[in-house]
Amino acid sequence: MSTRASWGSKLGFILAASGSAVGLGAIWKFPYVAGKNGGGVFLLVYLACVLTVGIAMVLAEMSIGHAAKKSATTAYRQLKGGLWPWAGRLSVLCIFLILSFYCVVGGWSMAYLWRAITGEILTQDTQALSNMFNGFISDPLQSIAYTTLFLTATALIVMGGVQKGIERSSKILMPALFILMLIIIARVLTLPHAIDGVMYFITPDFSKINGPMLIEATGLAMFSLSIGCGIMIAYGSYVDTETRLPGATLWISLLAVLACILAGLMVLPAVFAFGIDPSAGPGLTFITMPAIFSQMPAGAAFAVAFFLLLIFAALTSSVSLLEPIVAFLMDEFNVARPKATYLIFAAVFLMSIPAALSFGPLADYKLFGKNPFDLMDYVASNIMMPAGGLLAALFVGWSIWPRIHQTLSAQNAAAILPAFRVICAVIAPVVILLVWAHNL
Repeated sequence: MSTRASWGSKLGFILAASGSAVGLGAIWKFPYVAGKNGGGVFLLVYLACVLTVGIAMVLAEMSIGHAAKKSATTAYRQLKGGLWPWAGRLSVLCIFLILSFYCVVGGWSMAYLWRAITGEILTQDTQALSNMFNGFISDPLQSIAYTTLFLTATALIVMGGVQKGIERSSKILMPALFILMLIIIARVLTLPHAIDGVMYFITPDFSKINGPMLIEATGLAMFSLSIGCGIMIAYGSYVDTETRLPGATLWISLLAVLACILAGLMVLPAVFAFGIDPSAGPGLTFITMPAIFSQMPAGAAFAVAFFLLLIFAALTSSVSLLEPIVAFLMDEFNVARPKATYLIFAAVFLMSIPAALSFGPLADYKLFGKNPFDLMDYVASNIMMPAGGLLAALFVGWSIWPRIHQTLSAQNAAAILPAFRVICAVIAPVVILLVWAHNL
């Protein structure tokens, strides 16, 4: 029987796990969601959610993988059995769907890096940028080509294994990502009126607090920490016995929060500097930001840096999405890593085709009013991820609590156990159900 792979260092593990959270969602989703929900007060609520329910759920999923030394499906079977392995299978299907459309967006980032290098996107004409973006995503050949390129880059990293592939790439991509963000922030903060965006982002207006905003902040906190899709279970299975899970979980959560804060400081001041609506939505990335860069001195260089940053963020997340599916084949069917990666690459490629064609040839083919891309996103993000998170919380809080209690007690974490169990057994399930109902 082969020895379970493990992380080469605690730093590599933390960077890889936080990389799953620091994806495109942190770069483009967090700023516009914060922008439309009052800025500073949303940031405050988001931080509260991450540092309570969010961090507890990361620790819960990490503990499942660490206890079994297996990915989700096998871990649920080994620790309890019965119907619980279906929770693992659900998580595998969930991230398979997410990866299938995520690679499409990753491909967009690669395409726009090239357009930034050539200067094609450096124009203040937002209508021209909108037409360019819509023309690109509706072109079937370009969409599939860039999706394939991004998926190939992801598969090559995963094929390298835990230490030589995932960990090594994370040690390069994550520091590079943060450095690029800091460089862009330093430039953005020199723009006229940028301070207005900073103040909007850090000053809480408590009159903006309402039920939907609280639920959206909670949902974004859980989504940004990759809760409910088995990623942290797989990554936790590679953790050695010397690594203290509570401390590592705290670092992972703090890095994810830091990325969101830096993204807000990168995007919102620039948006305010040029008088653009901070709640402009996903188009902020591919339409609004290029228009902003075109108005900045040395804008071409910063546009290249921005889209390079997006690719790094997308890759750290896509690697974390592919790895648990590969680990599923390795753990459940004893398939070697290279063969497992090839098989999943082929399956994801086939599933990504309808997602890539959703804004072109398949734009009018809709189910429940959604094209294939939007349907995959909706089912995975709004149905499967909350279900996966709910099952993981109940599993730790009720089904295998004695095992988790023993493991964390041995790591000198006895002080947090009462609160941790209450969150897993009661608070997290209630919160997840509320988010689930709101999203549906």
